[in-house]
Amino acid sequence: MSGAASTAASAKPLLLALHSSSESLGVAVQPLGQPAGPARVASFPLWRRLSNELLPCVEQLLPADQWPQIGRLAVATGPGGFTGTRLTVVLARTLAQQLAIPLHGFSSFLLIARRLLASQAPQEAGQRLWLEQVLPRRGSVVGCYGLDPAALGGVAELELPRLVRPGESWGGDGPCAAAVVDADADARQLLELAQLAQAADLAGPWAPVLPLYPTSPVEGL
Repeated sequence: MSGAASTAASAKPLLLALHSSSESLGVAVQPLGQPAGPARVASFPLWRRLSNELLPCVEQLLPADQWPQIGRLAVATGPGGFTGTRLTVVLARTLAQQLAIPLHGFSSFLLIARRLLASQAPQEAGQRLWLEQVLPRRGSVVGCYGLDPAALGGVAELELPRLVRPGESWGGDGPCAAAVVDADADARQLLELAQLAQAADLAGPWAPVLPLYPTSPVEGL
């Protein structure tokens, strides 16, 4: 075994989180199995440059020669831009497959809901939080979330994000909060959820982790 391979094999495993469901790429790295351990988190306002700059940005936090140390992965699956979300999901799936490690996908709306619910006054189980992302000329993407002690991280996705076209009723039972991504904070949410998955020894198969597209990437063509 080479010196580099031996060092990677003996190093403590790492947790890598990727979030690109907005104009900014969020990347976070933390020692796996240490939820209170030091985390390196950064966001990069790439927008349409993501396809060219994804790997260099990830390597700013975790150089490629350290990728064999990754022991578990987490990725935001959207809803978000077609290209941006797809690229990080593909990267995460490829790493998980090649390294034979667990991968967990979480919707960007779930991460926002966990932040918003944590900042509000204590709520009763069963209360629902509706999130909405307005899409120019296409309507809104709406999802529903609620506290659930049985769910990983304590918040359940009650209704998957779906497209509501202009003039349609979204059928909710309360007001909608704006679904606004915070790339840094939501990358930290990914770390937290993946650390919980590690503690619970969840399998995390990579194959079911797919991008979430409430709208078609070819709609309107």
